[in-house]
Amino acid sequence: MASSALPAPSVVAVAVAVVFAMWPDLIQKAKGGGLDVVQTYVFWNGHEPSPGQYYFEGRYDLVRFIKLVKQAGLYVHLRIGPYVCAEWNFGGFPVWLKYVPGISFRTDNQPFKASVLEMQKFTTKIVDMMKSEGLFEWQGGPIILSQIENEFGPLEWDQGEPSKAYASWAANMAIALNTGVPWIMCKEDDAPDPIINTCNGFYCDWFSPNKPHKPTMWTEAWTAWYTGFGVPVPHRPVEDLAYGVAKFIQKGGSFVNYYMYHGGTNFGRTAGGPFVATSYDYDAPIDEYGLLREPKWGHLKELHRAIKLCEPALVAGDPIISSLGKAQKSSVFRSSTGACAAFLENKDKLSYARVSFSGMHYDLPPWSISILPDCKTTVFNTARVGSQISQMKMEWAGGLTWQSYNEEINSYSEEEAFTAVGLLEQINMTRDNTDYLWYTTYVDVAKNEQFLTSGKSPKLTVMSAGHALHVFVNGQLTGTVYGSVEDPKLTYTGSVKLWAGRNTISCLSIAVGLPNVGEHFETWNAGILGPVILYGLNEGRRDLTWQKWTYQVGLKGEAMSLHSLSGSSSVEWGEPVQKQPLTWYKKIYPTVPSFQAFFNAPDGDEPLALDMNSMGKGQIWINGQGIGRYWPGYKAPGTCGYCDYRGEYDETKCQTNCGDSSQRWYHVPRAWLNPTGNLLVIFEEMGGDPSEISMVKRTRGSVCADVSEWQPSMTNWRTKDYEKAKVHLQCDHGRKITEVKFASFGTPQGSCGSYSEGGCHAHKSYDIFWKNCINQEHCAVSVVPQVFGGDPCPGTMKRAVVEVMCG
Repeated sequence: MASSALPAPSVVAVAVAVVFAMWPDLIQKAKGGGLDVVQTYVFWNGHEPSPGQYYFEGRYDLVRFIKLVKQAGLYVHLRIGPYVCAEWNFGGFPVWLKYVPGISFRTDNQPFKASVLEMQKFTTKIVDMMKSEGLFEWQGGPIILSQIENEFGPLEWDQGEPSKAYASWAANMAIALNTGVPWIMCKEDDAPDPIINTCNGFYCDWFSPNKPHKPTMWTEAWTAWYTGFGVPVPHRPVEDLAYGVAKFIQKGGSFVNYYMYHGGTNFGRTAGGPFVATSYDYDAPIDEYGLLREPKWGHLKELHRAIKLCEPALVAGDPIISSLGKAQKSSVFRSSTGACAAFLENKDKLSYARVSFSGMHYDLPPWSISILPDCKTTVFNTARVGSQISQMKMEWAGGLTWQSYNEEINSYSEEEAFTAVGLLEQINMTRDNTDYLWYTTYVDVAKNEQFLTSGKSPKLTVMSAGHALHVFVNGQLTGTVYGSVEDPKLTYTGSVKLWAGRNTISCLSIAVGLPNVGEHFETWNAGILGPVILYGLNEGRRDLTWQKWTYQVGLKGEAMSLHSLSGSSSVEWGEPVQKQPLTWYKKIYPTVPSFQAFFNAPDGDEPLALDMNSMGKGQIWINGQGIGRYWPGYKAPGTCGYCDYRGEYDETKCQTNCGDSSQRWYHVPRAWLNPTGNLLVIFEEMGGDPSEISMVKRTRGSVCADVSEWQPSMTNWRTKDYEKAKVHLQCDHGRKITEVKFASFGTPQGSCGSYSEGGCHAHKSYDIFWKNCINQEHCAVSVVPQVFGGDPCPGTMKRAVVEVMCG
């Protein structure tokens, strides 16, 4: 084994995707899950929004975050990048970097070398900041690893020598900073010494570092995949995730990081892509709202405990691998002091296997690994989930009454609007200060045009590089089109109503995040680039591409800061109109006691969200803080089928939300709410029904458990007492079990929320759980026949299955 260190499970927690009030709880939950290290990115565009102007406040307070991790007794892996991707806007690069003349990102051209000095300056600033605060390990701090660049290997492979020169420069620059801790480069096979190359992916048991003296490290074990607008939501079964981690450890891996363990929220306009959703939940063990996702969190916790029980043998050397069957094998670690640990694997995707190992028989579920810390006793199997299952629900917490303000079409500021011949690229105009750019031109129609009397309207075609487009003719919405995650480009084609004389064509082009990955993504375009053609005139077709176009960056409402308390007070708001595009809505939470109790949430600390299912597309602000983009009107295609943990996982395998919104609920941090008088503003682009918007609380619904009588147990492995597997049920702090909805010891069927009795059932099942669990915050029931009044079906493997409610 290459490393002499204990295999360390770790977690990525993107600090800026979480309000800092949530940091301490999230760090403690990571520690409670058995993790040792917290990884976090450093976002250059967040910390240096303008050249030389730095920002380290609020959720960008990097030093504060790292000190909180230290206080919890955990270590830090600081992924400086400063290219980080993370589906983050522009991959973490500041937009101003794009406008260095002649620049080409992440390669060896001369203009980029000049800007690389900016990269070096930023990296140096971060390192010096950490040193000044005493945060590196040799200073008594928690930082044990640092990362330069991110997943550059595939790009280097495509671009060849210029990229190799850049990678070498980046590595040497990092080493020269003398951090006193190792540097890593992920997905960089030729990382030069002493840089450690590491693996990212759904599985990394195939990976070996480029030198035998380097540790085998997995910097991103993907817990699922990110959510995009207009696509199904990915989920990864914990059985498969645990299997992937166990495979890596049995191969000799020394460091595993989950990407993500908590993903958080892409607040404001930080989501990249384009088309990356505001939620960055990632099906992580700790969900977007900071709550435990069970059984994922609990099952991985047990995995980490099992791995650490193997420590004396794991750190002693490389495994001895032996075949146990066609698709079965053992990996055995031994130390000179007699410690022994074994991993028994069944790679078969369909069938159970009974294997013989060291004179004993072991039953292995398909696509699983059993862990034996003493080479005899099974304490954990990746496919046998004994942790409790929590079904989360969104609980209605109140409706909202709205006022509205209509965004004016063709309302230009003489100081800011400008006219040019031809079509201009959007990002070059907006510099990403807004999602919106107006394109307006004029069409003169003669009185003798045949369509004026024939009733056959002309057709307009507008071709755009993306990402969404609203077309207005003479102030009326004619149509809306948008691209997709796979292809952001779009074409609008539709009939238009023109009259004799001058007609106004106004197109509102909308960006949905800047690209964050890909070769030379800084050159990718957005906005209307043409051609723009009008068909059905006497002349046949009229090309409008090279006419004069008037441009307005942003919305009038943005210029007036309608999302802020002062800005919203500067205009007169009216009664809301349903299905009206380009409309601002506001709601001031009332200060009367009947509402104050809810919005103050004195009855609990449940996370809050807005149910936006009745709306189309737009943005949300609360007290001037950007919640993010919403787009429930973009439905995910396809049919989501049954999810089977067995077999190789990819992001298309286990999906939900087919035929529905990719994201319906939008996280509202409680820390952003005042006791009274909170201002909520939304801008609706496509037309929706604000009367159906509601505030909801995210809470536990049912709590379930499904435990076999032969479930491996961590607490009794040394005594080899397999018959004391237990069902453990845990409510949130301050809540107690109020109802037993289902209970069966036998062969029950179904899943949490829809269990039913099987052919074998112990009739005292319900009574046992009622007696032991009602009015308890936590309870445990042994899964043995005598507890349930005897064996209801001797010779049959039985399970204890229960569903309870907490209140």
